[in-house]
Amino acid sequence: MSADRPPQPRIVSGAQTGADRAALDVGLELGLDVGGWVPRGRLAEDGIIPARYPNLREAESAEPARRTELNVRDSDATLILSHGALSGGTALTRRLAAAHDKPLLELDLSALGRDAASRILARWLGAEQPATLNVAGPRASKDPDIYAAAVEVLRAALGERAKPGLPQK
Repeated sequence: MSADRPPQPRIVSGAQTGADRAALDVGLELGLDVGGWVPRGRLAEDGIIPARYPNLREAESAEPARRTELNVRDSDATLILSHGALSGGTALTRRLAAAHDKPLLELDLSALGRDAASRILARWLGAEQPATLNVAGPRASKDPDIYAAAVEVLRAALGERAKPGLPQK
């Protein structure tokens, strides 16, 4: 990689539908290393997590909270993408990032819009330089629009960071 290009992080998530899958899909599209912890049995709300997602490790428990904690613990930073207030596993992710003293960026795409969120994320990644980025957010059944929004924000932020000459702060 060129000296003027920031390193791209490894992208991990729990591979649930919604924001988690968006992160893995964008990572694969951009040629990044992807992976993460998933519940025992590779369970998600739509059934078994597809084999096309590489480097997923099964937690010892089928309980999603365990894989959430493992992904936060084993990452350098966590990004939460949402539309509005956090609940369920996404709120747990926030609490676990604080408990593990990990950098956390929360982006409410309803309040910010996708373009602003992408710019904020690109700057934050430049400042934090995480080798491994955990991406979390609501599942598709809780927010049917989160997958498309997360793909757009991640694609723009990670793609922008890959352009030569991007100033880092």
